[in-house]
Amino acid sequence: MSLGPLMIDLAGTEMAAEERELLGHPLVGGVILFTRNYADPGQLSALVRAIHAARAPPLIVAVDQEGGRVQRFRAGFSVLPPARRIGHEYDLDARAGSALARSLGWLMAAELRAHGVDISFAPCVDIDHGVGIIAERSFHRTPEAVSQLSLAWMSGMREAGMAATAKHFPGHGAVVADSHHTLPVDRRPLVDLTPDMTPYRRLIPNGLAAVMVAHVLFPDVDPAPASLSGRWIRDVLRGDLGFQGVVFADDLSMGGAAAAYGDIVTRAREALSAGCDMLPVCNNRASVVELLEGLNCEPQPASSVRLIRLHGRGGALNSTALAASPRWRQARELLARVAAPPALTLDADEDA
Repeated sequence: MSLGPLMIDLAGTEMAAEERELLGHPLVGGVILFTRNYADPGQLSALVRAIHAARAPPLIVAVDQEGGRVQRFRAGFSVLPPARRIGHEYDLDARAGSALARSLGWLMAAELRAHGVDISFAPCVDIDHGVGIIAERSFHRTPEAVSQLSLAWMSGMREAGMAATAKHFPGHGAVVADSHHTLPVDRRPLVDLTPDMTPYRRLIPNGLAAVMVAHVLFPDVDPAPASLSGRWIRDVLRGDLGFQGVVFADDLSMGGAAAAYGDIVTRAREALSAGCDMLPVCNNRASVVELLEGLNCEPQPASSVRLIRLHGRGGALNSTALAASPRWRQARELLARVAAPPALTLDADEDA
């Protein structure tokens, strides 16, 4: 059985019998975990083993563990700073900031891989335009800094055996609205979006494995939001930028997607038609059931191959061995050093 295009969630810390049945459906290809699915490291390892054992090939197990306010597992894991904090270090010393990003990307991924988790939806490569919901989730306000830091973060993840997922294509940093609740609109023409796509131009030639596409409408480019747009996914991302990895839509249960197309099955069909490989559907079991009953789509061999490549790689260290490793201790020392707020610096250009 190949991996299907739906990524669904679970209700609690153990897999219920009905959830095991859902995971066996051919349309399902992955599971996304949340804070409600985590009690302690041992429980997490057991849950991930059970998910992987439910199917062959194993389902992809994912989580949002980018750091800052978006970190699902905390107790028993290193608590990571928001990306903005790494950007501050980069401003003080670009080389040291990049080394920090690489170290923390490795730390995040290594700790998750120790429990069998395949991917974390990171890094966030949105440019900080000084507005909206992304805020401190962005590394920096300049495309060059975001590119450098996200490349370093991706490299650290890769060294830990985890593929990176850059988000939120083509850019979520210039809109005020939160796509969890409504559909943000960015009225810039395509030519003005070049800075937002700069990180993708850097990451893709360096082996970026996955991209998550935003529920953001760019009416000057396409009448559909990017997550449901063949113009954005097939023409720009795969065509102009040459991306060959996995394309995730952002969560199809979010308000930004519902505002575009009210019916979950229609949303899924539009996203798949536009070129998405996998569709997360979170915190809405009724929508998952509706999709499993009403979404008729043929398996896409190319998507299946791309998805298989997202499984965690290499012999991940278990938690005990990881904590004893010199690299883990070094990464934790760097983390402790940046846990405090950065020193105050004055930027004369900003005061002008």
